[in-house]
Amino acid sequence: MKIALGVTGGVAAYKSAELVRRLQQEKLDIQVVMTRAAQEFITPLTFAALTGNKVITEMFARDGAAPANVESAIEHIAVAQRIDLLLVAPATADVLAQFAHGIAGDFLTTLYLATKAPVVVAPAMNVNMWEHPATRDNVAALRSRGVHVVDPGEGYLACGMIGAGRLAETESIAQKVCAVLGLRHDFAGQTVLVTAGPTREDLDPVRFLTNRSSGKMGYALAEAAVRRGARVVLVSGPTNLPAPAGADWIPVRSTEEMRGAVREHSAQANVIVMAAAVADYRPAIVHARKMKRAGERIALELEPTPDILAELGRERRENHTAPRSILVGFAAETEQIAERAREKLARKAADMIAANDVTQEGAGFDGDTNVVTLFLRDGRQIPLPKLSKFEVANRILDQVLDLQKP
Repeated sequence: MKIALGVTGGVAAYKSAELVRRLQQEKLDIQVVMTRAAQEFITPLTFAALTGNKVITEMFARDGAAPANVESAIEHIAVAQRIDLLLVAPATADVLAQFAHGIAGDFLTTLYLATKAPVVVAPAMNVNMWEHPATRDNVAALRSRGVHVVDPGEGYLACGMIGAGRLAETESIAQKVCAVLGLRHDFAGQTVLVTAGPTREDLDPVRFLTNRSSGKMGYALAEAAVRRGARVVLVSGPTNLPAPAGADWIPVRSTEEMRGAVREHSAQANVIVMAAAVADYRPAIVHARKMKRAGERIALELEPTPDILAELGRERRENHTAPRSILVGFAAETEQIAERAREKLARKAADMIAANDVTQEGAGFDGDTNVVTLFLRDGRQIPLPKLSKFEVANRILDQVLDLQKP
C-alpha cells in the first residue's frame, strides 16, 4: 500500500523521519511531500534515503523550467490517485487552516483537495496556537469532513511553554494510520488460502467455457488477509487484476489445475476461502484442432468438473486427527438464496457460506461492491449491506476469527 506523508514547517519535523521507519514496518510504501518551511528543519535528502522514493518539494519546476513530461506537470493528480492514505505529521496551524478553507497554495494543500483517499493529520504547534478559537474551528471543520485527527500530547514545548501542542507519539500516529487503512495483525502466524476468478474449460485450441467472474472478491480477500498479517496463498484463475502485494500468487487456468494447486497448499492452511467461480461442467471431448463451422446445429456433451470445496469438506469429516482449518465457500445465486446457501453449507461441510443474489443491484459480477449474507455452521445468518468488496472481505475474516475461538 502507498501513502503520502506530508511534512510541514515545525520543530517536530525531525520526528517524521522516525515515523517513516515505523510505518515501513507495516510494509507501507511512503511518498514524502515537504512544504518549503519544512525544509528549514530537515532536508529532503533524509527522507529520500529512508524511503527510496523521490521527495516532492515543489508544485512546479524551479526557474520556469518546463516539466519533463505531462505527469510531472500534474503530479499532484497522479499522486492523489495512487495513494491509499494521506498523512500529515507534523501538521502546523497554517496547513490546518488551508485544509479547512480549501486553499491550494502548494503541492501538499493541492494534494489534499485532489485526493479521495482518507486523510490523517497530527497537529503540532505552540499551546496558545492549538487552543486558539480559529484553530479549534478549523480542526472541528476537518473532523466534520471525515479527516482523522491525532490530537497532540501535553508537556514541555520547544518554545519553552508547557501544555498541549507537542506532536503525538510515533506509535499513536502509526496505530491511527493502521486503523484507518484496516491494517490489523489478528491473522499473524496464520496461512490463508484463497481461490479467485473464473476457470476455463477448453473445447478446442480456440474456444473454452467460462463464466463472468472478475476475481475482484477473491483478490479483495487476499489483500485483506495480507493487511491483517496472514501469509496468503492466492490461487487465481485468469483475471485482469494485478497480484496483491505480499501474497503468494499461483495462476491457474482450468478447474483441474486449481484443484491441484489447492490440494498442494491446503494442508498448511489455517483458513481456506473458496471465492473462485469454478466451472461446474467441462466439455466431455476436447478437440485437438479448431472445430470448423458447418452450418448445422451441434450438441455439446458436458461432464461435471471436480467439486473442490466438497472434496475439502469430505476430507475434513473423514480425517479427525488432522488440524481443523476453517473452510469458507461462496454461493452466487439468482433465486432461493437462503435455501440454497444452507443446503450448500451442509452438503459441503463448510464452516461458512457467503451467498449473494447476482441479479441484485450492487452485487453482480465485475463490480466493486457486493451484497452478501453470511450463513454460519452454528445456524446464524448475518446479512451485510452493500459494501465495497474489500469491506466484505474484512467482515468475512472477522467471522473467521470468531469461528476459531474455542
